Amino acid sequence: MKFIIDAQLPIRLSLLLISRGFDSIHTSELEKGNFTTDKELIEISIRESRIVITKDSDFYNSFLQKAEPYKLVFLKVGNASTEEILSIFSKNMELILDYLTYNFVIEIGPKNIIVII
Repeated sequence: MKFIIDAQLPIRLSLLLISRGFDSIHTSELEKGNFTTDKELIEISIRESRIVITKDSDFYNSFLQKAEPYKLVFLKVGNASTEEILSIFSKNMELILDYLTYNFVIEIGPKNIIVII
């Protein structure tokens, strides 16, 4: 699986995914860095079959309206710290990956993971 991590999330999330053997990039690594637009992220996601990980509800709404981006992990964790976000992914990585294998959108909260589509 390949991932693209949105600007409001820590680059350490991308590094965690890389350490687990996945292809992951953070928006800060793109040409426009964290100023890369949502539209551009969606285009990259579709072109490279990358799963977008974001806290931005605009991506969720876009998927409901246009089935874009390629796949989506929508984090609803409020102002969680970097450590809390990394912990959620570390503890639930197998389940997250399993859900992403067969589904297009999952929502991750502080205490649950829900398949949306």
